[in-house]
Parts: sequence; structure tokens; C-alpha cells
Amino acid sequence: MLQSRLFAQLARFGVVGTVGLVIDVTLFNVLRLTVLSPEVLHEGPVAAKVISTSVAILANWLGNRYWTFHREQRAHPVGEGLRFAAVSIAAMGIPLTCLWVSHYLLGFTSLLADNVSTNVVGLALGMVFRFWLYRTWVFAEPAASGAAERPVVPSGVAPLHRVQAVAPVDDRRHAND
Repeated sequence: MLQSRLFAQLARFGVVGTVGLVIDVTLFNVLRLTVLSPEVLHEGPVAAKVISTSVAILANWLGNRYWTFHREQRAHPVGEGLRFAAVSIAAMGIPLTCLWVSHYLLGFTSLLADNVSTNVVGLALGMVFRFWLYRTWVFAEPAASGAAERPVVPSGVAPLHRVQAVAPVDDRRHAND
């Protein structure tokens, strides 16, 4: 059961990641070949990558939140979104570093070299980093402490399908205590 769930999660993560990759690569190349080419702006390739990755991050958050890790959603969307953004921004550094090393340090300045360094090597390394942190921190199920705990909701607030039975509390002290 756990293995099939993990496999399904990995498959969904792959599909969401592929959509994000298409967005990232397409937007990167459009920007890299036009308004952010190195001929127009020296730091154009890096700026193009920051923009394309930022757009892909938004698409990936939506896909991962509502599809890949939909069963694990426990946190408020804002907190979860902030954790997702933190991981994604940290992970953005991996392909950016690969691009910077290849383009500026090693001197591989062609469009093909920029794409291989950032969209093959960098994204592959970043994928492993992101999946691990998304699964263990961003979309993690709450830690089990014995029985599953649910929030207490004042009566009359919860919809009927979520009403739970509550056992009465016996406050009387026992004679043997």
C-alpha cells in the first residue's frame, strides 16, 4: 500500500514537473532569444532563468498542492505556499548555479550549452532536492502521536458530515486516588 502510494505520488510529481519544465524551458528560450539575450543584456540568460523558473514554480505549486500531494494537505494554504516558495527558491539556485558556472566560468555561451546546463543538469539535481523537501516538509502529513487528532470545532460550526462523537469527561476523583 505504502509503495503503491509512493509510486503514484512520484508519477504525479513527474507529470506536474514535466508541465513545469515545459513552461520553464519555453519561457527561458523565448526570453533568452529576445529581450534577455546576452547581446541585449549581459546577465540576460540568468535573468531569463529567474523569470521562467518563477512562473514554473507557481504552476508547480498548484499542481502539487491540488494533485500530487492532495491527500497530505493539512496546513493553511498560505503557510504551505510560503514553505513551497522557500523550497522552490532554494532549489532555483541549483540550475542557476549550473548555468552560471557553465556560461560565465567555463565560457560555454551557446544556446545549447545554456539549455543543457540549466534545463538538464540543473533541473535533474533540483528535482531530487524538491521532491524530498516537498514530501517531508511542505506537504508532510502531521506527525502521528498515537491516535489521529482532529481539531476541536465549536458545535454548530462543523458541517454534519464532519461531526464526531465526543466522550464525556469524568472529573470525579476516585476514592482510591
